[in-house]
Amino acid sequence: MALRVLAAMSGGVDSAVAAARIAEAGHDVTGVHLALSSNPQSYRTGARGCCTIEDSRDARRAADVIGIPFYIWDMAERFQRDVVEDFVSEYAAGRTPNPCLRCNEKIKFEAVLDRALALGFDAVATGHHARLVDGVLSRSVDPAKDQSYVLGVLTREQLSHAIFPLGDSTKAQVREEAARRGLTVADKPDSHDICFIADGNTRAFLADRLGAAEGPIVDALSGEVVGTHAGAYGYTIGQRKGLHIDQPAADGRPRYVLSIEPVSNTVTVGPRASLQVTSIVATRPVWNGPVAEPREQIACAVQLRAHGEVYGCRAQLSGEDLHIELDAPAAGVAAGQGAVLYDGDTVIGSATIAAAS
Repeated sequence: MALRVLAAMSGGVDSAVAAARIAEAGHDVTGVHLALSSNPQSYRTGARGCCTIEDSRDARRAADVIGIPFYIWDMAERFQRDVVEDFVSEYAAGRTPNPCLRCNEKIKFEAVLDRALALGFDAVATGHHARLVDGVLSRSVDPAKDQSYVLGVLTREQLSHAIFPLGDSTKAQVREEAARRGLTVADKPDSHDICFIADGNTRAFLADRLGAAEGPIVDALSGEVVGTHAGAYGYTIGQRKGLHIDQPAADGRPRYVLSIEPVSNTVTVGPRASLQVTSIVATRPVWNGPVAEPREQIACAVQLRAHGEVYGCRAQLSGEDLHIELDAPAAGVAAGQGAVLYDGDTVIGSATIAAAS
């Protein structure tokens, strides 16, 4: 049965091939590019972002080659509120957010899907490298490009109206197909950076919005102040470089950021061994897999950052919080990041990390 499908086209090779595949399958496809900035010149260029003027032109050219209608939707105000301002406020609170995860949740599969359904579309297709197996989110066949982690926040209802045409292909195969189809984005580099930070300098971006706020850097073992910083928001858990510590550690080994306290504006540093955690508490759980929410402890696996290592664990929902006990210690676990649970390649659910020990 032919569907009315809205193809989200970022201007990159993945979304272009995804739209082409859906159209070739006989569906009624309309391409849409999301204008996410009221000042696109302030966003990343040089094929590194996903929402610049350059990207919108690439998306339009791809739609012309495919032969589908194309529109640009202005989502700048929603993106600023739900992604950019959320990013800044999370850092101000001492957490480390993932803006791509938030963009998928709030923009691509909330604002866009809601509008698409209201306009009579049956589904939204994107170029994410992930699979839907019997309606359940699963990893891509290309582990290096798998994006199921950043889609783990989606609800069952949202997934029921989603199409991921690339999940059974590797990135190399997608590029080869784009070239065969005559899509000019076939060799366009992937975007890896935060699109709304033009120069990639997160610390400067946050300082411009939160202001300089000098505070102490404290050694966890000695309790001594070993340096100063211009704003605790400029640091992340597990960070080693750029600490500007005045005194070397007693054992001569590197120090890492262990905690960030926004109220006292204190950054605490210590040895790598102190980063190891085995217990995680996460909030705002979403259950989108084939099993019910785990009121009893279940054995599964968890991924704690995009393209990060996967850990065996035991997970259980207690009240509104998800408790995760890792089978082996993990380092650099930061509040604000997503914890996505898996059974093999299948996503069970996700939650936002609140604390780790």
